[in-house]
Amino acid sequence: MAATAFDALAQASFASSASIVAVNSPSSQPAAAIDRLSDKYTISNTSPSVSTLQANADPFLKIQDAAAASKDLTAVLAASDVLLPAIPHLFKIAAQRSAVVVHVEAKERDASNAGNSSSSKGGVVPSNADLMAVRQTGFAIFTSDNAQTAFDLALVSQAAAVRTSTPFLNVVNGAAQQKVVLDHQKVAPALISEQDLQAHRERQTAVSEISLSSLYLNTKDSAAGPSATAASTEEIYTKVEELLAVLQEQTGRSYRPIEYHGPAHPKTVFVSLAIGSSAVEHAVEHHHHKSIGLVKVHLYRPWSERHFLEALPVSVERVIVYEQAPAAHTAWTPLFLDVSASFHATEGVWKGQVPKIVSARYRGSGASITENDIESALASDKPTFAINPNYVAHAVSHASPLQDSDIDTPYVQMLNQVFQGRLNIENGVKTDSVWGSAQQSPEFGYGSLVTKVASRARFAELVSKTVQDSSIKISEPLRKALTQWHLNRSDSKLAKRHGDEAIALLEAAGKEALVGSLTEILAQSSQFAKPSHWLIGADSWAFDIANSGVHHVISSDADINLLILDTEPYTARAQNPENRKKDIGLYAMNYGSVYVASVAVYSSYSQVLHALIEADQYQGPSIVLAYLPRPEGENVSPITVLKETKLAIDTGYWPLYRWNPKLEEKGEEPFHLDSERIKLDLQQFLERENHLSLIIQQNPSLARTLTQSIESEAQARDAALKKKAKDDFAKLMGGLGGPPVLILFGSDGSNGESLAKRLVKGAKLRNLSARYSAMDDVSIEDLTMEKHVIFVVSTAGQGEFPVNAREFWKSLSATTELGVSETKFAVFGLGDSHYWPREEDAIFYNRPSKELHAKLIELGATPLTDLGLGDDQDADSYETAWAAWEPLLWESLGCKPLEGVVEEPKKSADDGMKVASNYLRGTIAEGLLDDTTGQLRAEADTKLTKFHGIYQQDDRDLREERKKQGLEKAFSFMVRVRVPGGVATPAQWLAMDSISDVTANGTLKLTTRQAFQFHGVLKRNLKKNIQLVNKALLDTLAACGDVNRNIMCNPNPHQSDLHKQVNDFANNLSAHLLPKTSAYREIWLDQKLVKGEAVVDHEPIYGATYLPRKFKIVVAVPPNNDVDVFAHDLGYIAITNKDGSLAGFNVTVGGGMGMTHGNKKTFPRLGDLIGFCTPEQAIETGEKVMTVQRDFGDRMNRKHARMKYTIEDRGIEWFKAELQSRLSFQLQEARPFKFLDNADRYGWTQGQDKLWHYCCYIENGRVKDTPAEPHKTGLREIAKIHQGEFRLTPNQHLIIAKVKESEKARIQEMLEQYKLDKLNYSGAMLNSMACVAFPTCALAMAESERYLPSLVEKFESTLEELGMRDDAVTIRMTGCPNGCARPYVAEIAFVGKAFGAYNVYLGGGHHGERLNKLYKEALTEAEIVAELTPMFRRWASERLDGEHFGDFVIRVGIVKATLSGKTFHDLS
Repeated sequence: MAATAFDALAQASFASSASIVAVNSPSSQPAAAIDRLSDKYTISNTSPSVSTLQANADPFLKIQDAAAASKDLTAVLAASDVLLPAIPHLFKIAAQRSAVVVHVEAKERDASNAGNSSSSKGGVVPSNADLMAVRQTGFAIFTSDNAQTAFDLALVSQAAAVRTSTPFLNVVNGAAQQKVVLDHQKVAPALISEQDLQAHRERQTAVSEISLSSLYLNTKDSAAGPSATAASTEEIYTKVEELLAVLQEQTGRSYRPIEYHGPAHPKTVFVSLAIGSSAVEHAVEHHHHKSIGLVKVHLYRPWSERHFLEALPVSVERVIVYEQAPAAHTAWTPLFLDVSASFHATEGVWKGQVPKIVSARYRGSGASITENDIESALASDKPTFAINPNYVAHAVSHASPLQDSDIDTPYVQMLNQVFQGRLNIENGVKTDSVWGSAQQSPEFGYGSLVTKVASRARFAELVSKTVQDSSIKISEPLRKALTQWHLNRSDSKLAKRHGDEAIALLEAAGKEALVGSLTEILAQSSQFAKPSHWLIGADSWAFDIANSGVHHVISSDADINLLILDTEPYTARAQNPENRKKDIGLYAMNYGSVYVASVAVYSSYSQVLHALIEADQYQGPSIVLAYLPRPEGENVSPITVLKETKLAIDTGYWPLYRWNPKLEEKGEEPFHLDSERIKLDLQQFLERENHLSLIIQQNPSLARTLTQSIESEAQARDAALKKKAKDDFAKLMGGLGGPPVLILFGSDGSNGESLAKRLVKGAKLRNLSARYSAMDDVSIEDLTMEKHVIFVVSTAGQGEFPVNAREFWKSLSATTELGVSETKFAVFGLGDSHYWPREEDAIFYNRPSKELHAKLIELGATPLTDLGLGDDQDADSYETAWAAWEPLLWESLGCKPLEGVVEEPKKSADDGMKVASNYLRGTIAEGLLDDTTGQLRAEADTKLTKFHGIYQQDDRDLREERKKQGLEKAFSFMVRVRVPGGVATPAQWLAMDSISDVTANGTLKLTTRQAFQFHGVLKRNLKKNIQLVNKALLDTLAACGDVNRNIMCNPNPHQSDLHKQVNDFANNLSAHLLPKTSAYREIWLDQKLVKGEAVVDHEPIYGATYLPRKFKIVVAVPPNNDVDVFAHDLGYIAITNKDGSLAGFNVTVGGGMGMTHGNKKTFPRLGDLIGFCTPEQAIETGEKVMTVQRDFGDRMNRKHARMKYTIEDRGIEWFKAELQSRLSFQLQEARPFKFLDNADRYGWTQGQDKLWHYCCYIENGRVKDTPAEPHKTGLREIAKIHQGEFRLTPNQHLIIAKVKESEKARIQEMLEQYKLDKLNYSGAMLNSMACVAFPTCALAMAESERYLPSLVEKFESTLEELGMRDDAVTIRMTGCPNGCARPYVAEIAFVGKAFGAYNVYLGGGHHGERLNKLYKEALTEAEIVAELTPMFRRWASERLDGEHFGDFVIRVGIVKATLSGKTFHDLS
């Protein structure tokens, strides 16, 4: 027998749990119930582990981690008032599918009487508020109204948690007291077995860890919880019903998940949760009418519409939802909404007429409900009413931290991470919270926080009086600790340190020694910690700052922080000035005593972090304005949110800044700008306060962007363009005759613009005046003033105009009249007739040029020639049609054929550019000084900078918006750091980390070629970036360009001695093949030329024209082929002696990945094995191989310029003979070797030298901080203490190498702290790789890095279901066909064809030994999933033992094997 419900719950916990946790709080001490038990053994006669945690110490974080680690059944005993702070962890527990059962007593929610469980009348009034607040966390929820039911359902919930791998919440009315039959020793063995426990462990092991960001955002997707792998509602109900049947068989006590009580054919039915239902159940049973029934809900979550409707008699005409409600009413309550939705959510289940549904809300516990109350409810005709309106209640706090789906995940996560146990969030976000809209107002939260602040102030006063009271005996250490705490109570760290000291001394003294106020201090010991008080609000507060209550908070001088979310997307921003949101930040800054920050987590994690910490440290009110756009529509991807954020920041709509007025007291500038642009009203404030001039003085490079608004910049650019056009026109007209010609182009790449330039050259040769421009740079009205207009238009996407022609076409296509009757025109289009393979897609071929030609004729313009259609499928691509069309154009303009003049001499334009560059100098230095633009204007310079490791790029997410605003593209630069072999020191890692923050976009990219990459480097920061890289003893020279690139080398942590030998070779070869020009040092490191400006450069290997194209070298160490040795121009395969030392290298030549969609003359190729060389011969071999390509590679056609084509055209035997003629030794026969895979070895590996190496999974090589995974910070902290190496892997991951045994535990602790130890990914995810693609790569046709993980996740549930979650499948994605992520050797490859469409290739070798084959073209995500899912199922059922996916699809005939590069396109 047990006296209370909690005693019964404690006894049930011991029946089958492996561990029990009691969470003690001021309102409840469940540990005492455990102490009272006499039977503390499980059904297997073992004693579970028992621990006690304090409610204010974030107990559910420990519970979550322990449950995930042990995978055993965990029972938790707690009062309901601990649930709200635990919400983030409850989500995580559900996502982990941990078997955790939280047995809960519903406690009073009374802010004015915190911690007391008795009302003024002496009775407990339990509240369901906490239960409702956590109903969407993914926990299944049982409710009970008496101790016996709570005990029975505790046994069932523990068994159900194990058998469904779903956490349960078992809630009982804390006031319920009765005698309980404790027959757990009989019942529990029938409910749960060891086999059930083992099956659960296996399920939980298979579940991939899901980030909280997905959990908060997706809670509405499934009533069963947020995890995509969670048990379904039907599965849970089925298991629960089975267990309840067993319980009935064993005890005779009968329950149903949702059960009906009453007559068979009632007219009115009450619906109630079991908790709080006893009084209404008694009243209904004794009511004189026989037409009233009750549906009692024991299993509240997951909610099952089917089970509810099956329990409800079909005769019912009126349903009264009986539900507890606090003083502040909402329009509709949670259970009412569940009941109402059930009649519409499940077709065919409800057989009767849909009844009238009303909401009857009771106050208090419901225990006082009488038959008269029931009679009144039956008589009421209102849709919602209070069933006991005369009930007198305590003041109920409406503070409700962390509500469900509308709380913003990233910011709340960061608050939790930064402040942990100190965090106190007082209200919810944006929409009505669980109980009412009163929580939206910051005034309510402010009042609640003021109460808490005052309470701590009283505690501080108590401490002060105590240490000064000479009548109280206090030990000197305690007096010192209390005094120091009082002096430093506003400092979170010092307050914790001295508070912990005081608590320890008070507890050590014992209760007997504590007298007077010391007892009271110990009782209120939770007040020692300085809380971080936060109110969270939404953008609705900004429409009326005064009436929303924000004004009262920020003018209060109280130490309170406001986090205000703005969710309005930039593209949907309100344009109506009458309904415009006010700038809360500017409003607060005008007060002068408020800390203000404007942040955006999708732009800068570190800036958000700084702002939150600074706001917490600021003594006074703080406001953090947080941007997180929520675009309309379903399934909005993070990529869309990212794009919206970037647009808002780039345009100045959402500037990033921090304003700390306390800094002025120190003589420092209070305003810190963290983005490039500011809004006009903010600019005016700064100017008025003289802060703008100070900022400019401190940061002269920002002067232009700060002092020019978007409008003024657009006007300046427009004026510059007009001046340039005018000057160009005047220059052309001077001395030139013939009709003037305007040449307009539309081109996303370079082909269209290149042809336009050729037309300009041709016009000059024919004595015609000509100028050219992008189509969007002219207005359609300009056509009316032109006599001759020539268009060159490329085809983008699915028959769309290129980005720089879309606005022009939009205007032209919409007009019906335009005075172009005197205008003559010609159009040449560029397209690919086979780009879109389906017959119905033929309309996309050259559609822009066709539509433009037809529209101009419709408007009355006269064509000079027929429409010209360039086709990539022709023998010479578009050149075939151009050669026929161009002469007709000149003829139509009255130009005779040129005699004795060669218009386009057949030469390599790039070679000419290299020779003219003076060994890679060009005019780069001059271009860097041009501060009127963010780009290098000279086209030659953009090519030459590649040799210096630099790519000029622009942010394609911002292109269209900036074009609309008349701005130039958002230019920036990618800088690639050469790291031969991928080995860097901790000091170099720290330098790269810092450089990424100081000069780039705050992230660090680990490339597929073991190099570092910085993205988002502005031109003004370019030189500083490269200087800092060189200061770290690294460089960027030859990381790109027509030279040998970064040499890759297997990181091989196991074979320590061998790794050193091959890595030394990679470094030596890299140094030998490095260009010798001094241009790099002159331009970037300010090393001046010799006296007289004489240039003495000489390239002994490359010559003045360098190589025809890029050259890639790798070193592989069998049995691992992580470098994909056959996919590169030159490969070395390490061969070892019997003692494991390096014997030499097998040599491969002629590999390469790049190709062009639709052009069968381009293809990937695997290298040929040509022989063996010793280590001493290896460098000479590499040089001579490269010089063969230097001398014989195609310099006329860059698409045909790689060494793979040289070998394919001339034959491998020719190549071997040519190479041998240059070598001073004879290549030997290749030696045996074997590759087994091309993946990384994750986790810890011990080398032969006994040092340890840890391989971290870095998603697509992007090192960054997120709220869920602060990887960048973690690696920075590790680098500060690590004494070994950082090794970049060829698969974009990272090895923390050469860790001493004595350091391993510390490193492991930091890996766990910063979530770098997460390796519980699927085999498909671990073996996936993607290139950068959007938004910075100019060649990208589709997403890649930002998209691949979400696509792989689409397959993971199927693979897990098939028992193949851990099977490795090589998956690679690129945004274009150039092959940076080596897709054509992958088992599955997705190659971008257009935005959202990918060519799918299958059948690559698992260890990189075979090319794959095109399976289907231009598939969307849905089509990809539909194609691959049945393929995986077939693989699971038909595979041979150990057969890899790539081998399987070939064996069963899904695709044919690709035996050579030339047969890559052969699909027959």
